[in-house]
Amino acid sequence: MIDIAVHNLVKSFEIGDNLLDGLTFQVDSGERVGILGPNGCGKTTLFKILTGEYDYDEGEIVLAPGKKLGLISQIPHYPAGWTVEQVLDTAFAPLHAMERELEELAAAMADPDAPRGTMERYDRLTARYDAAGGYDSATRLAKVCNGLELTAQMRAQEFDLLSGGEKTRVNLARLILEDTDILLLDEPTNHLDLHAVEWLEDYLTQFKGTVLTISHDRYFLDRVVDRIIQIRRGRAEFYAGNYTFYAAEQERRYQEQLRQYQKEQAKIAQLTATATLMHQHGTEKMHKRAFAMEKRIERLHTVDRPDGPARAMTAGFGERTFQGDELFTVRGLSKSFGGRALFRDLSLEVTGGERIGLLGDNGTGKTTFLRLLLGEERPDTGTIRFGPAVRTGYLPQIVRFEHPERSLYETLLYEDNCAPQEARDRLAAFRFRGEDVFKPVSALSGGELSRLKLCQLMARRINLLVLDEPTNHLDIRSREWIESAVEEYEGALLFVSHDRYFINRFATRLWLLEDGQITDFRGTYADWLRKKAREEELRSVLKPAAAKQKKPRREKPAGGTKQLEKDLRALERQIQKLEEEQAALTSGMEQYAADYQKLTELTARQEALEGELQEAYDRWESLSEQLDG
Repeated sequence: MIDIAVHNLVKSFEIGDNLLDGLTFQVDSGERVGILGPNGCGKTTLFKILTGEYDYDEGEIVLAPGKKLGLISQIPHYPAGWTVEQVLDTAFAPLHAMERELEELAAAMADPDAPRGTMERYDRLTARYDAAGGYDSATRLAKVCNGLELTAQMRAQEFDLLSGGEKTRVNLARLILEDTDILLLDEPTNHLDLHAVEWLEDYLTQFKGTVLTISHDRYFLDRVVDRIIQIRRGRAEFYAGNYTFYAAEQERRYQEQLRQYQKEQAKIAQLTATATLMHQHGTEKMHKRAFAMEKRIERLHTVDRPDGPARAMTAGFGERTFQGDELFTVRGLSKSFGGRALFRDLSLEVTGGERIGLLGDNGTGKTTFLRLLLGEERPDTGTIRFGPAVRTGYLPQIVRFEHPERSLYETLLYEDNCAPQEARDRLAAFRFRGEDVFKPVSALSGGELSRLKLCQLMARRINLLVLDEPTNHLDIRSREWIESAVEEYEGALLFVSHDRYFINRFATRLWLLEDGQITDFRGTYADWLRKKAREEELRSVLKPAAAKQKKPRREKPAGGTKQLEKDLRALERQIQKLEEEQAALTSGMEQYAADYQKLTELTARQEALEGELQEAYDRWESLSEQLDG
């Protein structure tokens, strides 16, 4: 069944300049499709057209009837003062409507003169409520909030006071809870940390509906999508696989088109040379043959030179030779903000040439650690000592220049004291060519600002490069440009990133910041994932094995039958108390259904209580058998 059909879609914001120019594709029910293309090619515009926020100039769009469609990037407006809890609760509006009707029907059934069919209506509605997940809505809410890290404190806050990233997470949770049939995800991983991204990936792999996602997270695309649609020049190109397949297939297609273009150009050059000779030295008959040949040459122009994948940067970093093994040493480092300890008593040592990825959830203090390292913050306790020849370069998460009114060319002339030709050469190495070098810095995109900053760092002979989210908000081509520059760098590297593709490509050592401490893992991100998988597998093997262990044989108590009866009565009182606690826990789980932290505690206690009850039942059975004997 087709969920989305788009035929010959045309959309322009300026007359004569079509952003989407005959876009045609279809998406079948249950497919997971990645929408790719450079920034500004019309991906988000397409999503807004699908949701009805934007109109279109020509074409046809057909959505499967009865299917509910939701766009993650589209954050609705809610009444002033609404909390996150109230926003999330809108996902259960149909369930609440059924609850109110069930209450009315229950009250009606208490009346002896209730209309015939009231009981049947109540039974049918109860079945619908159950099928819609009404009885486990609190559990679903707790799981989604836990996965997307919507804490109880955050859920009590006003929605309007949240940051854009937090609103995006809340909206994502709301759409998931609504059981949307078609999910449109516009850069869903931008504001999520690694744990939340992994949770989202697991959710989407089990999601029964259809998914269209715009994403520059290549790791996410590899795990989630099974087909890719690339928007190029307003039209759709199709790739029957995930990102890895797309990258290889795109290169194969480029090489094939380039061969066809070169073959055609060689044939055109040969015929052109022949026609020129005929005109120069030929008779009237030869001129006629030359004119015929030139018409043939015009017909041969069928293949344009293909746009190839982004060429790698040709620049290299001017690393300083590092003398000595010790790059920097951290001893007893602690830092707190507002009474909250970000980390305590950290001790680490880094040697020359290491490539370290600093990972951790949002708010754990990764950027603060970098600022301490760079001397922009002072620690509460502890020291950071650098080797004698260390020279650091820093690429911040948000790149700013002191004089954004200057052109790129002027920035290098004045800030780096370059000669004019050197400035042009360095800018060209980072793919700033022609008139681009005279654009003001203020007109650059985020990816271009990062490239310009790296262009400056390149010549400063650094041997410690510090990066804070270097690929954040960049499209795939810009990420590849940044990565190609970092690839050429041979000094020590320390970076914060949520881009797992970048992490896996560059990190040979991981610092995992959690609960105020850093776990130092020597290996790649893939090694770390394998380690976690082995640990999980070991836990799954040991847990059933422990459960199957035989209980130790209990000795018959001294004192004979009277002692047995006394122990049995005491055990029955204990079982009664445990059962009463179990009933209270069940009631408490309903009361704290909106507080996922409390709900997690109650669930853990309930599991432990079930074990205690089972042990008490086994003991009661054993004592009863002994007493009967």
